[in-house]
Amino acid sequence: MTPLRVFITGASSGLGAALARQYAAQGATLGLLARRGEALAALIATLPNPQQHRAYAVDVRDHAAINEAAQAFLSAAGGVDVVIANAGISVGTLTEYAEDIPVFAEIIATNVVATAATFAPFIAAMRAQRTPGRLVGIGSVAGIRGLPGAEAYSASKAAVISYCESLRLEMKPHGIRVVTICPGYIDTPMTQKNPYPMPFLMDPDKFAVQAARVIAAGRSYAVIPWQMGIVAKVLRLLPNPVYDWAFGKAPHKPRQARHE
Repeated sequence: MTPLRVFITGASSGLGAALARQYAAQGATLGLLARRGEALAALIATLPNPQQHRAYAVDVRDHAAINEAAQAFLSAAGGVDVVIANAGISVGTLTEYAEDIPVFAEIIATNVVATAATFAPFIAAMRAQRTPGRLVGIGSVAGIRGLPGAEAYSASKAAVISYCESLRLEMKPHGIRVVTICPGYIDTPMTQKNPYPMPFLMDPDKFAVQAARVIAAGRSYAVIPWQMGIVAKVLRLLPNPVYDWAFGKAPHKPRQARHE
């Protein structure tokens, strides 16, 4: 059986590193992309068969560099089966502060535009393959309803969810599955500094096991863990006055940028 060929952005820590460990344990050939080349190298050294994996030290806002990394991986691996656009920034923003507007732009560029820039170089290769590929976007429960103090992050994850839905319709005739995964609270460097309780906090490696199953099944949408899926459904149904009353005074995410 041919090993899976998996390309993951934001792979140096957090969810990306956990997904890399999960797929490497399955014998997959990995292309791992992140800004921190040394962290990628250290991660690959811990994986089974480190010689078969490739590291790409790239900022996802550099679209030309993403394309170069994608072409290099396609050439080295002979194709691709799963592309996971995982790179993202989680940071509090408040529109009333002018200095937060550039941060807002950075979040959108990293969480939304880079998702499309990550998928784009792989679509032609996936269409040419006999086996159907998977394009995986990482949303968030924060994209279901806007959270106070997280204006840019909530907006970016809502955009990822809607973007992947549109892309799913476009890719369906070509046999390419588009999968949207919305994590709840996962115990990563991105969440560890949150100054508020995080219900159903999940270990990242357990998240990766469940995410890999969702991706293999080609499910269009999943919230992990499942408990947060119930919360997300309830949030969707709450009338605005009730939602405003319940969340209007919720704790805010710190206004300091943290990359995944």
